[in-house]
Amino acid sequence: MNAKTVRVLVLGGGPDAEREVSLASSQAVAGALAKGGRYRVEYHVIGRASADDLEKLPGDVVFPVLHGAFGEGGPLQDLLEAGGRPYVGCGPSAARRAMDKMGTKLAGAGVGVPTADACVLDVTDAVCPLPMPVVVKPNNEGSSVGVHVCRTVQAWDAAHAAVRDDVKQHPGRAYLVERLIAGRELTVGVLGHPGRLAALPVVEIEPAAGVYDYAAKYQRSDTRYTVGPDLPAGVADRVSAWALAVGHCLGVRHLSRVDFMLPEGGEPMLLEVNTMPGFTATSLLPKAAAARGLDLPALCAHLVDLALEHPGA
Repeated sequence: MNAKTVRVLVLGGGPDAEREVSLASSQAVAGALAKGGRYRVEYHVIGRASADDLEKLPGDVVFPVLHGAFGEGGPLQDLLEAGGRPYVGCGPSAARRAMDKMGTKLAGAGVGVPTADACVLDVTDAVCPLPMPVVVKPNNEGSSVGVHVCRTVQAWDAAHAAVRDDVKQHPGRAYLVERLIAGRELTVGVLGHPGRLAALPVVEIEPAAGVYDYAAKYQRSDTRYTVGPDLPAGVADRVSAWALAVGHCLGVRHLSRVDFMLPEGGEPMLLEVNTMPGFTATSLLPKAAAARGLDLPALCAHLVDLALEHPGA
């Protein structure tokens, strides 16, 4: 198929809490692909789409730039698989495993990657199950949606009340309690096919307010990002190798981003894996790719190429 005749269906929106981030990311991807000129672009905003909804949308290959449980965590991937068109990103199984933060931590631990102590929160129990400080966060959300940092009993009580109310409104939503790791936040982008994944340069994230929350990611302009930061000897190699090991274990393909915390004087600790990282102006995967000579148009075209080369789940 001649690339000039290939239509890329870029999807944005979705029903998840990260819809606004998805809209910004998807518009950036559509614009970058159009600017690159290699592919024709069809851009559509969706909600909780059905198989029939997707079938009606034009395109030879799908680039679903959705973040959250539906768009990134398996259900949309099920529909895309059933539709038969190649698409960018993980297949359904890997998407579900990576969206499950506890499952990701267990997968990492299984291949020798350190990760902080954590457990699933029982909202009927008001006592914090781990020594404070802790982080309370949804097991199946991204972009720091619903994250609470608890350093005191009062902060824990407030977080527990908020989580209890949220679970009442969203039955079945699970939360984790994770030991808070103080230190430097690092992320490693990964590109490629299963079995042939490659790590991008490490990026360090330094939020001015001390916590890399939703505001620091998308609403503030004072978060500092350093590609290829000065790290203790061996740390960059370790987190890169661990990002690949976790990716292979989960079965990710095409792209992912693996987040770590580096405590002072200690080993890096795995936080989570994102299988459809952001493509906004402050997003980390595009920054790392640019350091390897892939600007946003080239990166997006490369991901479409990967989908066309490896269309199966």
